Amino acid sequence: MQTVLIVIHLMIVLALVGVVLIQRSEGGGLGIGGGSGFMSARGTANALTRTTAILATLFFITSLALGILARYDSRPTDILNRIPASQQGSGNGILDSLGGAAPAGQAPANGAAAPAAGNGAAAPAAPAPADPKAVPTGQ
Repeated sequence: MQTVLIVIHLMIVLALVGVVLIQRSEGGGLGIGGGSGFMSARGTANALTRTTAILATLFFITSLALGILARYDSRPTDILNRIPASQQGSGNGILDSLGGAAPAGQAPANGAAAPAAGNGAAAPAAPAPADPKAVPTGQ
């Protein structure tokens, strides 16, 4: 039902756009239109005005009907309701597979420590082996 109503709604929209574009410009805005064209007779203008009003009313009615159908539709409104219960909370999501860096102040997880230099100055830490689950930090 909703698909049929959407198709009718789109046909009304296209017809409404076409009828509005055919009408003669009377305001003279931007200096375009208003000249004599094939749709310049007064009777034609009244027919186009009536057609526009009818199409606008139909557009309004189909918009309301689509809104009401969407409101009372029995399908779930939340995407999380569509996930089967067997997949929820497994902890194997994409964010869990990325891993993470150790917080500041904690030793690296692989136990690598900086070797002490013989002159008493601390040598720079040796780079830790690459963890395939770690997120690159660009350092």
